[in-house]
Amino acid sequence: MGISTARPEPGVAIVTMDFPPVNALPVHGWHALARAVAEAGTDPGVRCVVLAAAGRGFNAGVDLKEIQHSPGHRALLGANQGCAEAFSAVYDCPVPVVAAVHGFCLGGGVGLAGTADAVVASEDAVFGLPELDRGALGAATHLARLVPQHLMRTLYFTSRTVTARELYGHGSVWRVVPRPGLAEAARALAREIAAKDGVLLRLAKAALNGIDPVDVRRAYRYEQGFTYEAAVAGVAERHRAAFLAGGGRRREEERS
Repeated sequence: MGISTARPEPGVAIVTMDFPPVNALPVHGWHALARAVAEAGTDPGVRCVVLAAAGRGFNAGVDLKEIQHSPGHRALLGANQGCAEAFSAVYDCPVPVVAAVHGFCLGGGVGLAGTADAVVASEDAVFGLPELDRGALGAATHLARLVPQHLMRTLYFTSRTVTARELYGHGSVWRVVPRPGLAEAARALAREIAAKDGVLLRLAKAALNGIDPVDVRRAYRYEQGFTYEAAVAGVAERHRAAFLAGGGRRREEERS
């Protein structure tokens, strides 16, 4: 349980999230994930990182219970900082990152997939930002890297999800495979990338980040300011409480 790193074959590192029951990461989990991705990317023997998850889904965002039950805004600020650090670690990783997504990819999960360099998904994968239903804002920056602008806005305002097949149609998912074949499909892509020259891969990653039309780090931190504003206004706590009281976690598990 937690964050683990494996190096199953030359040039490839697999960073796995495992926070039962739904991979909703606590504050320390986001920071641990950031460290693991950064360490894997700076290893001279690694030329591609696979970001994967154990359990029923890829990532359900932040641990709302931790935020709800912590005094003041300490946990909220910690989650904001942890998410920003983890997303930046994936985006700034010196080598390409492949996200292997199964089940639900919600909230912070979209942040991770949206900052990855490639996404391989299982047929049961769904992506979305239920932030408005949970009293939060954020990660529209990353959803906009997966779907066109107007679809992003519609998904954001409605809290609806989009399937891996639909994202494949938009060109943001590389392959959609049966769930049992996800790990191998992600490793196959990572293996193909890792076969390239390590120096050139690092130069290519830096070059592609340099020509990105949107500064994802600044854009996401801007969004987080509104999340904090919602918290100070009291609206965030009301929605979090209603979500948790209504068995939100149970609905996520049933959905998976």
